Amino acid sequence: MRWVNVKPNRRSAILLGTLPLLVALVAYLFASAARHAANASDKVLPTPAAMVEAMRGLLFDADPLSGRIIFWADTAASLERLCLGLGICALSALLVGMVLGVLPAARATFGAFVTTIAVIPPIALLPVLFIAFGLGETAKVALIVIGVAPFLIRDLADHVAALPQEQLVKAQTLGASSWQLALRVALPQALPRLIAGLRLSLGPAWVYLISAEAIASDIGLGYRIFLVRRYLSMDIIIPYVAWISLLAIAMDIALMQLSRRAFAWAHQGQR
Repeated sequence: MRWVNVKPNRRSAILLGTLPLLVALVAYLFASAARHAANASDKVLPTPAAMVEAMRGLLFDADPLSGRIIFWADTAASLERLCLGLGICALSALLVGMVLGVLPAARATFGAFVTTIAVIPPIALLPVLFIAFGLGETAKVALIVIGVAPFLIRDLADHVAALPQEQLVKAQTLGASSWQLALRVALPQALPRLIAGLRLSLGPAWVYLISAEAIASDIGLGYRIFLVRRYLSMDIIIPYVAWISLLAIAMDIALMQLSRRAFAWAHQGQR
C-alpha cells in the first residue's frame, strides 16, 4: 500500500482536519495554565475565562457614546468594506479578464500594464490612497481592489486564453461571432475560475482591510485589535483574531458551495 493512494472518506477527512485544531487548542490551554501558575496576572496567554469576561461587554452592552454594540458594529463595518471591495474586484476581473483572455490584441496591449500593477506591493500604496481619497471608506476599499483585482484579472485572462483551441474553432465554424464566443464559450468556463480566485484572495483581502483599518478608522475589527494592543489586551485580541478566522472560513465555504451548486461540471471527480 502506498500513502499516495490512501483517500479518506468524508467523515475521516473531517476528523483529520479537526485534529490539528484540537492539538493547538490543548497546547494553548496548557501553556496558558503554566504561565498563570507562575504569574497570576499574566496577559500574554489569557485563560478562556478571562477572554469570556473581557468580551462580554463588547458582545452585549451598548457603547455609552455611540449607542452601538461594539463587537457587532466592528463586524458589520469590516464585512461591508470587505464585501464591497471583493465585489468590485470580481466585476473588474470578469470584465477586464475576459477581454484580455478572448482578444489577443487586447492582451498584447494591456497585459504588461496589468502585470506591472500586480507586482506593486499594495501596502506601499496605502499612504498614497489616504492622500488621494482621504481617510474615509473609499481608501480602505480601494486598497482591497488594488491588492486583489490585478491577481484575479491575470488569473482569469490566462485561464480564458488557455481554453482548448478546438472549442473556439468549432464555435466559429458554427458561425459564432467574437461576442458569442465570449458569452457562450469563455464565460461559462471563466466563472468557476473566478470563484476559485476569490477564495484564494480572501486571506490577502483581510490583510489589506485590517491594515487600512489599523491606520485610519474609528470602527472595524482591525481598528479594535490595534486600539487595545496598547493595553496588552490579549483577552480581546485573541477572540477578535479567532472571529476573523471564522468569518474567512465561512466565506470560503460559501463560495465553494456556490461554485459546486452552480457549476457542478467543474467539480467532477472532487469530493
